[in-house]
Amino acid sequence: MSKRKLTVYYYPKCGTCRKALKWLQEKGYELELHDLFEQAPSKETVASWIALSGLPAKKFFNTSGEVYKEMKLKDMLPTLSEEQQTELLAGNGRLVKRPVVTDGHTATVGFKEEEYDRAWPGTEE
Repeated sequence: MSKRKLTVYYYPKCGTCRKALKWLQEKGYELELHDLFEQAPSKETVASWIALSGLPAKKFFNTSGEVYKEMKLKDMLPTLSEEQQTELLAGNGRLVKRPVVTDGHTATVGFKEEEYDRAWPGTEE
């Protein structure tokens, strides 16, 4: 079976991202990596994550990040539309909870092994 390719939006210095990458590589996935800090995702990309994951936009915010706190988004987010939240995420890769992993059919955000087992079962037959 050929390796399935996943696109991973991450930050190289993030420990959670490194764990997720290692986990996915051990499952046999080929990974295309995008550094969120070097290049923020496009609005279309963020919208596709939301659609593919079935999660609301607010789940894609890195709530423990400095930028999130500096912008006081905890108080602001509930008042923003999904569209406005998508624009915020697209405007600053540091706001994105990471890693975001997608194969074009599914998307996951963050790293929880149980969730990855379900979404990314591996390439073994």
